[in-house]
Amino acid sequence: MNIFHKVTLQNMKKSRTRTMVTIIGVILSTAMITAVATFALSLQQYMVKGAAQKYGDWQVEFFDTSADFAQKQIQKSDVSKAATFENIGYGKLEGGKNPNKPYLFVAGFNQKTFNTLPIKMISGRLPKNSQEVVIPAHVAANGGVKYAVGEKLTLSIGARMAENKQLNQHVAYDDKQNPETLTKKSVKTYKIVGICERPGFEEQSAPGYTLITIADKAEQQNDLSVFVTLKNPRKARSYAKSAANDRSYTFNDEVLRFTGASDDKVFNLLLYSIGTILVVLIMLGSIFLIYNSFTISLNERTRQFGILSSVGATPNQLRNSVLFEGLCIGALGIPLGVILGIGSIQIVIGVVAKNFNNVLYANIPLVLKVSLPILVAAAFVSLLTILISAYLPARKAANTPVMESIRQSNEVKVSAKDVKVTKFSERIYGLEGMLALKNFKRNKKRYRTIILSLAFSVVLFVSAQAFGNSLQQSAKQMVVDTDYDIVFSSSEIPENDLFRLYDKFQKVEGITSSSYQAMLQYTSQVESSDFSARYRELETSDPTKQTVLKADVQFIEDKEYLRFIKRMKLPVKEYTGENGKMLAVAKQRVEKNGEKNELINLFAKDMLDLTIVPEINGKPSPDQQQMIKVKFVDTYPLDTLPRTTAGKKPYVFMLVAPYQMKANFSPAGIDQDLGVTFLSKNAGKSTAEMKKIIQKEGITVPYELYNVHEIFDQSRNTIFVVNIFSYVFVAMISLIAIANVFNTISTNIKLRRRELAMLRSVGMTDRDFNKMMIFECIFYGSRSLLLGIPSAGIISWLIYRGMVEGGAEITYQFPWGSMLIGVLGVFLIVSITMLYAVDKIKKENIIEALRDDLA
Repeated sequence: MNIFHKVTLQNMKKSRTRTMVTIIGVILSTAMITAVATFALSLQQYMVKGAAQKYGDWQVEFFDTSADFAQKQIQKSDVSKAATFENIGYGKLEGGKNPNKPYLFVAGFNQKTFNTLPIKMISGRLPKNSQEVVIPAHVAANGGVKYAVGEKLTLSIGARMAENKQLNQHVAYDDKQNPETLTKKSVKTYKIVGICERPGFEEQSAPGYTLITIADKAEQQNDLSVFVTLKNPRKARSYAKSAANDRSYTFNDEVLRFTGASDDKVFNLLLYSIGTILVVLIMLGSIFLIYNSFTISLNERTRQFGILSSVGATPNQLRNSVLFEGLCIGALGIPLGVILGIGSIQIVIGVVAKNFNNVLYANIPLVLKVSLPILVAAAFVSLLTILISAYLPARKAANTPVMESIRQSNEVKVSAKDVKVTKFSERIYGLEGMLALKNFKRNKKRYRTIILSLAFSVVLFVSAQAFGNSLQQSAKQMVVDTDYDIVFSSSEIPENDLFRLYDKFQKVEGITSSSYQAMLQYTSQVESSDFSARYRELETSDPTKQTVLKADVQFIEDKEYLRFIKRMKLPVKEYTGENGKMLAVAKQRVEKNGEKNELINLFAKDMLDLTIVPEINGKPSPDQQQMIKVKFVDTYPLDTLPRTTAGKKPYVFMLVAPYQMKANFSPAGIDQDLGVTFLSKNAGKSTAEMKKIIQKEGITVPYELYNVHEIFDQSRNTIFVVNIFSYVFVAMISLIAIANVFNTISTNIKLRRRELAMLRSVGMTDRDFNKMMIFECIFYGSRSLLLGIPSAGIISWLIYRGMVEGGAEITYQFPWGSMLIGVLGVFLIVSITMLYAVDKIKKENIIEALRDDLA
């Protein structure tokens, strides 16, 4: 260890507080980089494992290949494994109602294929031989053809041909543009042994519903589909392109998306915009803190550098001494920061792991994933930050002339004009305020550092808060309150079938209450004069013309309607019976202060006579119009069904009536949705039982069965996870900002020991001394806020734009709350820091302070 290193260590020991604060700053910045990177890796692994569990862990599928091709892929060095199934062929789906999927496609699996391609069973079991088959449930739900477990299925198996070219599952069915024929190869009879969910490898556009059997060893096919798992999933696209040789292929985008290797530009942009914002905020906070620390350290050692230069020290030796100080700080701060980062994110993961299981994948645990390359990268980034922060001020100090450094004449270069104070300022501030203001003007360079530190702290805090709020806002959009946990609905189910199901659903374990309803589609011609003045202003409609509005009519269970009438304190007789009045909700959301948060009434009166026209096959049928009397209210009794026939409207116009009136408003062919809703103690278990009932009853029309409770639980848990992440991030950024301010101000006060001791020596009382410090606090705070508040507002908007460009659907919210906290925090931190530093100086001996030539 040379003399310069010894001097550096002595100087660090002498300024223990500044050294400790700098080390704490390095620890915090390294911890944040480590924590964010480790959490991102853990989350990525969770998402990849979950997607692989649902869709399979393969990355590339090749269609219509040979056994030789499959064997070559397995032998490639960049391939981890490969699985195959035999393309046995296509059979016609008799009675199919989906014109885009007219076939059944039979795939012959082996045991390795089952391990690679997960098949989720709804009922029954997997096949055990080549005479058994599993049918996907969407053959009934989407294709309209019902098959039952135990049933025999005979198919005439063949190949799809178009212009002497064989087509596969990757080529969508389009008989008009590209006529095709189905050749006959053989006739096969299968026993249906199970019903499964749609296989994850079957594309939405595939022309055939995939049936799964066991490949017959006696009739081995040389027409295979190959599923390749790569050692490096990011190379999936380049690998597929080089290996295909004009073969058709597709990607497992659900898995590739979470490795960052998919073509989902919106997802990738959102992912990278969030990552960029995090890294930039952390790096800026860290660099500014460490840079200020070394700048202040060099201000302390300016005369020392001048003396060392005068006895022969070279600029290179002086620079190296400062870099040595940075390495010492890094040697202590970086390992502790890595440990703190891993420990803190382990605690966070422990808190949110249970909620993550409810967000996406119930059987995949969120666990801490530590990567040595990521830890090395975090340490390297932190070390690079330290060295850059140390080198910039060291180079400047090393190049300062010797006499200038010894005299410290470069610190204060002012004339009487520069520190002149107006008469008006003297009267307002008094002697103490004038001294504070003159000192502020006298050494602008030193105080510029304090002001920039304070301003940047405000910017950091507001930016972190804005980033967290944007994430929370994005997550909260998914949360809605609802009256039910489970809903079954269909636009094509006969009413008799619906109520037969309803009776069986009510007996399912866990169901606590239930209801039924129907949603019918009508239109209504409204006189423009009947609209409210506010609505007419928005729509600028011609008062002499009629306007056609889409109207939903909700018929709800009679007891629910009666309960609602009583709750609204309306006369029961007027609103029930064949000629009873209908209730209606007619509202529109309009923008107010840039946000859609104002509801206005569509109509001027709360009672109105309306003419409504039913929609049949999507078109109004005027010959079946009806006159009704309507009472407008502010809410409707039950949440509506998920609509399958209604289009999006900028307004809500819904009529509500008891179910007994539905017969009078249901002409043949009217567009309608029928549905039943339930509350359950265990919505997941109840939904699973309902699926079995639907299969058993042979329902083949398209329907929707939602576990709404599960969907909302996912949303609420998403918000919980986002809140935890946001609060931890804001807290750590705030700690860096506070450490930065404390370090800068306390050290600058210490550098003024001789000056402050001189004021005390000529009779300045503690009261006047404190008053002068209060003025300095005000000057620091006001100047820094003039710079920090506008900058914080601009950066918060840039963060919002970055999130929107990344795909987040959020509105910009000006950060008033965080700015107010920032303003109060600036004055609080400045006051506490200055009081702490000044209190230490007051305890010192005045004579000793005046004698301190190195102060």
